[in-house]
Amino acid sequence: MAEHESLEFGKADFVLLDNVSLEEFMANLKLRFEKGRIYSYIGEVVVSVNPYRAMNIYGRDTIEQYKGRELYERPPHLFAIADAAYKAMKRRNKDTCIVISGESGAGKTEASKYIMQYIAAITNPSQRAEVERVKNMLLKSNCVLEAFGNAKTNRNDNSSRFGKYMDINFDFKGDPIGGHINNYLLEKSRVIFQQEGERSFHSFYQLVKGAPDAQLKSLHIQRDPTAYTYIKVGGQIKSSINDSADFKAVTDAMKVIGFTAEEIQTVYKILATILHLGNLKFGSDGDVTLIENSKLVSILGDLLSTKDENVEKAMLYRTVATGRDVIDKQHTHQEASYGRDALAKAIYERLFCWIVGRINDIIEVKSYDARVHGKNTVIGVLDIYGFEIFQNNSFEQFCINYCNEKLQQLFIQLVLKQEQEEYQREGIPWKHIDYFNNQIIVDLVEQQHKGIFAVLDEACMNVGKVTDEMFLQALNGKLAKHAHYTSRKLSPTDKNLEFDRDFRIRHYAGDVVYSVVGFIDKNKDTLFQDFKRLLYNSSNPVLKAMWPEGKLSITEVTKRPLTAATLFKNSMISLVEKLASKEPYYVRCIKPNDVKSPLLFEHERCKHQVEYLGLLENVRVRRAGFANRQTYPRFLQRYKMISEFTWPNHDLPSDKEAVKRLLQGCGFEHDVAYGKTKVFIRTPRTIFSLEEQRAEMVKRIVLFLQKVWRGTLARMRYRRMRAALIIIRAYRRYKVKSYIREVNRRFKNVRGMKDHGKHVKWPTPPKVLRKFEEALRNIYNRWWAWTLIKNLSPEEMVQIRAKVATLECLKGQRADLGLQRAWEGNYLKKDSPGTASSFTLVSSDLQRKDKFMRVLFSCNVRKINRFNKAEDRALLITDRHLYKMDPVKQYKPMKSIPLYNVTGVSISPGKDQLVVFHTKDNRDLIVCLQGMVPAGDSRIGELVGTLLSHFKRSVLNLYLSSAVLHSSLSTSHHREDCSFFSRFTST
Repeated sequence: MAEHESLEFGKADFVLLDNVSLEEFMANLKLRFEKGRIYSYIGEVVVSVNPYRAMNIYGRDTIEQYKGRELYERPPHLFAIADAAYKAMKRRNKDTCIVISGESGAGKTEASKYIMQYIAAITNPSQRAEVERVKNMLLKSNCVLEAFGNAKTNRNDNSSRFGKYMDINFDFKGDPIGGHINNYLLEKSRVIFQQEGERSFHSFYQLVKGAPDAQLKSLHIQRDPTAYTYIKVGGQIKSSINDSADFKAVTDAMKVIGFTAEEIQTVYKILATILHLGNLKFGSDGDVTLIENSKLVSILGDLLSTKDENVEKAMLYRTVATGRDVIDKQHTHQEASYGRDALAKAIYERLFCWIVGRINDIIEVKSYDARVHGKNTVIGVLDIYGFEIFQNNSFEQFCINYCNEKLQQLFIQLVLKQEQEEYQREGIPWKHIDYFNNQIIVDLVEQQHKGIFAVLDEACMNVGKVTDEMFLQALNGKLAKHAHYTSRKLSPTDKNLEFDRDFRIRHYAGDVVYSVVGFIDKNKDTLFQDFKRLLYNSSNPVLKAMWPEGKLSITEVTKRPLTAATLFKNSMISLVEKLASKEPYYVRCIKPNDVKSPLLFEHERCKHQVEYLGLLENVRVRRAGFANRQTYPRFLQRYKMISEFTWPNHDLPSDKEAVKRLLQGCGFEHDVAYGKTKVFIRTPRTIFSLEEQRAEMVKRIVLFLQKVWRGTLARMRYRRMRAALIIIRAYRRYKVKSYIREVNRRFKNVRGMKDHGKHVKWPTPPKVLRKFEEALRNIYNRWWAWTLIKNLSPEEMVQIRAKVATLECLKGQRADLGLQRAWEGNYLKKDSPGTASSFTLVSSDLQRKDKFMRVLFSCNVRKINRFNKAEDRALLITDRHLYKMDPVKQYKPMKSIPLYNVTGVSISPGKDQLVVFHTKDNRDLIVCLQGMVPAGDSRIGELVGTLLSHFKRSVLNLYLSSAVLHSSLSTSHHREDCSFFSRFTST
């Protein structure tokens, strides 16, 4: 069964309908179409509804979803049936075929192309060049056959006007190695006539609209389809078909397949010949028939590579042999026109058959020996016209509908046969199934001596003038008592039938009225021997090879050629025999409406197709016994999670016993039968119940698997993280130990070094030890500094501290800080030895008076007042006061400033040694140091350093004082001292 879909999309398999009735079938078909589900199943038959829009369900991802899967494992699709046919061919070594049927516009040709595309995509995994070449040629052959065998009709823009059966040959590995195409009943009457709104074959319009100008000129063709009688009806139609692009695609495809340039040119010459034939006009001069536009004769002679006079003679005369005499009998106007049209139809039909034959010559399997290469298996694809009921049904529709009767008969027989054989294989009792056997209709058409074809052939063989009315009378005489045949003569009250024109056949798909007009001529399919000789005698070897019968002399006696009906009947019998020898798969195509709308579902239109395709009959056959059957392993694989005895694996003696236990646990044992390899389920309800239980269990299983998998992933992540952490920790320890060992090695003998290790390079620390390295460097630097100063005297230590303070404060601010010389502090005695005694007396008096402990700094200065007037003065700084003295007056103190009133010092960066002492009362003292010995000696650094060192020591002493000394006065003094540091600036 198809993969369980939500009921909002309807039943994916019509076998699972609750009630088998036409109403329920149509309702389910409509629901699936409206929900975008264009494919459904009837068991193993695919029902396809033309969506009339592009659908993204044929890509590589979709192909992978269906590759190697069973039918019921995925939603219904063409790929599923193609894969089933391929698996049967490859696994069981059986020839298979896919029969695609449906009326014009139902999507048969597209379906066959998608099936070919799927088979090409899943084969040749090793990408062998020869296999790829064969696959490419098989796909390209579709393009060529569509151009010459398809046409736009009122129902379909790309309607196949011929039947096609393609065999694809595969080697023992399942790769395509060649193929063969059979064509059936090309609608050659379309060459000369099309109904309103329709076109002739695509090839004519592709040539006129797509060929290069030079090629058209060589063929004497205008780029206007309305200029040619045979195709002007179609040339006036506006269509979405891109004939110009298609011309190039077809030409390229022919080259890929292997047509030579000469063969391709001959093909287009023949198309041009047919177009010119349609424009050939006949007139009369008394009893003589003439060609009115004789210029065309020379064009035809050129295109057919023959003499102009031979063309003209063949058109106007017929050569007749009477005993030993040969005479030329002139055509009447009517006979000449008939001969022209017959020639056009025959040339095109012969061209089409030659193209098919040429493709077969190229793609057929060559040099294949089954003893060496293994068995050559086949998949056949049949794309053939569906049942046709038109307003006017003629000989072509009669043949097409006969074909469908044969295929329907085969379909029912094979389905029943398959069912019966499967039941017998599995040991299930077979129940007789009543069904409509349309063998009676097939016999009505093809039975010898009594069938319609036999009566038609007999009428065609009669000597003398035989008319279609005479043929109808013969039918009435022989088939008067047949239940499926009637005419107006046999049913006088039936006004739907015309006297001497119509007859009705009750087909399995419905009643069809046929008009006998043209039956005799179409069956005879007469082509004068003169035309065959004309074409055989062409100097074009390709054209000559198409007409081998033209070599016969007019006097040679030949067998009567087979009629069109007999040829078609024989081809159908051969086709049915081919299909019957293979394992068949079916695609039934349905056309939802006549306006090509992707939204419209015409109930009556679709109902009629469902009836004549026998779909409901098929459902009844499948439902007559058991609706569903599956092999035991497959059934267990799908439903084993329902039972505790089968999940996750069973320990019962066989899969059959496990299936029995599962179904007994669900309470369905009364609705099933157990075959040898398969379980048979009678009603759809059982399947739906199993699917519902499975869906519920799958959710729980998925949740459980998600839980287990997520736990597994979490544990894996945890183990990885823990392992990484252990490795990181070990690595860090290693790096730390290595770093410490390296530092220890480098600095091991640092005490014995002259510079105490200053030249030793520090090793690069790991990232985690960078702060530790900074601390270690600081420790080392402090130790190194301590080793340098530990032997200094207290006086030297004072000087060192002052220099350090200077360096910290003024580094980079002044070029010369005086750090290289010894700092004496009290320079007045040294700089002015003549007045040193006076200075000594004054400083002693000040010490007694102000109680200072020591002199910090003294020097000659030049004082600058607020009026910018300069005077020589002396500066004395003690540990308590700053004194301004007059050296002229025996160093008399002129101003005394307590140090706690000094809030800061500003100095200049130049060589002028300017100093500004800032005070609380904003009466700043501005001086320039001068009178240095030696001259130019810089003492600014010493002044700043001495003051900084003094104040730092004062602050430190204050912090070390006892709590009792933290009076308000001391705190105030401390704040004043601290504020001093913030005011050291360089201006």
